[in-house]
Amino acid sequence: MLSSVHASRLEVAGDLLSLLRDTTTEPRTDTQLEALTLAVAADLPVLLWGEPGIGKTAALQQLAEALDLPLTTVIASVHEPSDFSGLPVVGDDPAAQGVPMAPPDWAVRLARGGRGLLFLDELSTAPPAVQAALLRLVLERRVGALRLPAGVRIVAAANPRSSAADGWELSPPLANRFVHLQWRHDHDVVVRGLGGTWPRASLPWLDPERLPEAVTFARRAVCGLLTARPDLVHRLPNNEAHRGGPWPSPRSWEMALCLTAFATAADASKDALSMLVRGTVGDGPGLELLAAMDRMDLPDPEALLADPATAELPQRGDLRQAVLDGVVAAVRKRPEKERWDAAWALLVRALETGAPDLVVVPASTLAALRRPDWKVPAAIERLAGVVSLGRKADEVAARVAG
Repeated sequence: MLSSVHASRLEVAGDLLSLLRDTTTEPRTDTQLEALTLAVAADLPVLLWGEPGIGKTAALQQLAEALDLPLTTVIASVHEPSDFSGLPVVGDDPAAQGVPMAPPDWAVRLARGGRGLLFLDELSTAPPAVQAALLRLVLERRVGALRLPAGVRIVAAANPRSSAADGWELSPPLANRFVHLQWRHDHDVVVRGLGGTWPRASLPWLDPERLPEAVTFARRAVCGLLTARPDLVHRLPNNEAHRGGPWPSPRSWEMALCLTAFATAADASKDALSMLVRGTVGDGPGLELLAAMDRMDLPDPEALLADPATAELPQRGDLRQAVLDGVVAAVRKRPEKERWDAAWALLVRALETGAPDLVVVPASTLAALRRPDWKVPAAIERLAGVVSLGRKADEVAARVAG
């Protein structure tokens, strides 16, 4: 009688737990989730960095459910190197057949299923020997003699060394194989989720018609930057902690190129793309790549000189400055009276639609390009006050500095 009463009470407790686990999802802008799903779609290994208890594991569980992928969780720190490199199995004739490396059961299940989400948790607490064994798994998708199918995606999670129990810095070879995403909790998302509604994870929709354009854009951006900055092709950080994060190498630049193409084809947000490229090649090189992409979208100086009356200039100050500098450079390269006049018309348009200080340097440079037989256009009168004020400000600044 007593046991049946206890069983009944446990059933009621189970019902309550079921109600607590009963949650729904909703479409919601979430940059972290957008970046994560883009990297998963691109079939690149992702490493989520974040303090304990902020929901990294929960995010992976929701992602697996939303993408209808079986989730396999492996706690890296409690495994031996042989759990990833395989256990030797001696056959009937080792001299003739060799000694195969048997994979663990979780790898066999993933291979049989043909698809799934492999979650490597607590990566930063795995000792160096285990990290070394993980290299082949992350890069080649091999566990012992078994190769994981293409339908398996790999996501890992790690805590910063300062908050990890007996934590280790990631080895540079292993760190350079991941897209590193900093995972932070969003107050609104947490409150809404505890209320029963979490953001919905979904794979990005890639526009089939934009695929060739996306590849071309990504290659132009990455190759253009590395042509101008060859020192960024490979730069191993001197600091041990930085070596365990994202840093530029041919491998990580290839990942950045792939993610740029996916983000372009999916029309992803710039914030998500920023997280991804900085998570592959590091903050400095990543920001340089983003700036190079912005410059690629700038209007052609020759097109602006051909029709200055209808020119559309960027609203962002740095981009507008780059456009005006490009126009002046184009006139310097081929100085003609008509082009010189058109450049002055563009500067007037910039003065009327943006910050006056942005035209000071281009106007001064353009004035210096005047030939003796060129008449001064009337447009210069509208800019004279701005240029003179700019010069006076420079003189005052020079006197103060002196």
